[in-house]
Amino acid sequence: MKILVSDPLAEEGLQILKSEHEVDVRTGLAPQELAGIIPGYDALVIRSGTKVTEEIIEAADRLKIIGRAGVGVDNIDVPAATKKGIIVANTPEGNTISAAEHTIAMMFALTRNIPQANASLKANQWNRKQFMGSEIREKVLGIVGLGRVGIEVAKRMSGMEMKIIAYDPFIPEQRAKELGIELTDLETVLKQADYITVHTPLTSETRDMISDSQFGIMKPGVRIVNCARGGIINEDALVRAVKDGKVSGAALDVFVNEPPTGSPLLELERVIVTPHLGASTEEAQVAVAVDVAKQVLTALRGESVRSAINLPSVRPDVMSVVAPYIGIAETLGGICAQLFGSFDAVEIGYVGRIFDTDVRMITLAALKGVLAPSMGPSVNYVNAPDIAKGRKIKIKESKSIETEEPQSITIGLTRGSEARSVTGALAGDHARILGIDGCHVDIAPSRYMIVSRHRNKPNIIGPCCMILGREQINISGMQVSEAGADDTSIMILNVDSEVSDELLGEIRAVDGVFDAELIRL
Repeated sequence: MKILVSDPLAEEGLQILKSEHEVDVRTGLAPQELAGIIPGYDALVIRSGTKVTEEIIEAADRLKIIGRAGVGVDNIDVPAATKKGIIVANTPEGNTISAAEHTIAMMFALTRNIPQANASLKANQWNRKQFMGSEIREKVLGIVGLGRVGIEVAKRMSGMEMKIIAYDPFIPEQRAKELGIELTDLETVLKQADYITVHTPLTSETRDMISDSQFGIMKPGVRIVNCARGGIINEDALVRAVKDGKVSGAALDVFVNEPPTGSPLLELERVIVTPHLGASTEEAQVAVAVDVAKQVLTALRGESVRSAINLPSVRPDVMSVVAPYIGIAETLGGICAQLFGSFDAVEIGYVGRIFDTDVRMITLAALKGVLAPSMGPSVNYVNAPDIAKGRKIKIKESKSIETEEPQSITIGLTRGSEARSVTGALAGDHARILGIDGCHVDIAPSRYMIVSRHRNKPNIIGPCCMILGREQINISGMQVSEAGADDTSIMILNVDSEVSDELLGEIRAVDGVFDAELIRL
């Protein structure tokens, strides 16, 4: 078979590819050039430089896999690839240590004013008092996001005698305790930390998660580090916080716009910057090259790909049965996780004779759904079980196939004695939500939904809707369940746009409302 490598790749990866197939290395191709030659290849290996558009994918007659040597797949039209049956795989683990070490290097450089002192001395100045630093020992490090990189940072900085506190609503408390980390809420992290480093994916929920109001509650003199993704910290708010002296220094490796030409951050002496170097080590470059090469060869052999972003290959007879339920299982999992937060166990329940087959693909989709709100694009159908195992999340699958009830899927999450569940099914070709926490509903999922629990009494639904109407937020669908055993009803509102935390707070404050969450799909 033929493999095209369209971005620079470490020689170790190239040699692995060449051990089994013919490899062409052609970098710097314009989109039209790539579209012109891609029909002749079975695999495409890229980094961040190549943009794999829908037009290129449509032109790819033989392509079986697109391998991305790196984490992000923003430069690949994944839906188009999935539709055409092309596997998209990335290398989420190859740069973990490099990103963690760069974060720590930025922390030390920030603490001891190393870049500024270096520039001063090279300008023939000897200003020792100007660059007085501080010790990291016994300071409080606040980590926002305990994914792979966040955990590696915590492990290393605990050895530097820092107190580690962290916010991650999706990691079990027991796992944090094993790592010696005090798990708490975001507000506590922001208030108590001397250093704050973010390690979350960039999603609609994490974009601008640290802005003016968050800076307002931080300690005076706090230091900020971002080696994750530009946009998690609002850059304009950070500029204001540095100028006001609330933030004594910031270290940034990532930006909303890269390169950040003209950014006011570049003009601030107390902000140190690097040009997205988190994965720029010789070891990381070799690791991602070797990893992507092995995955490409695995795909070309017709075997399961470990870090597939989209669906791995399955037998056609199985896919014809399970395919309609893969999407709804992922949707139900995502809804349940956003309603509940952290959890210790997942149960996927199947009702109906149609599930008397191999449902592993549906279970994988459900796992991906419940993990995606916390893991972002790094979780996929293949690695979801390993991630769940690493977080010590128990997984249970049950079937009730000898029943006259319509086929349905229920995703249940538990944490100690607490539990939430969401049930759904297919109506024709369309997904329907049929139940939440055992309360019967029947509504189509939408991109934005508000799900609330309230006491079954008058004068609750109207005030909630009026709050949204006041802000010109359109309600395109509504369903209210009958009261459950504890006299609690579930209300689902399909809304046409985002709803701010402030508005959700107003809804929660309506007398009789227990909670309200915005679900994003």
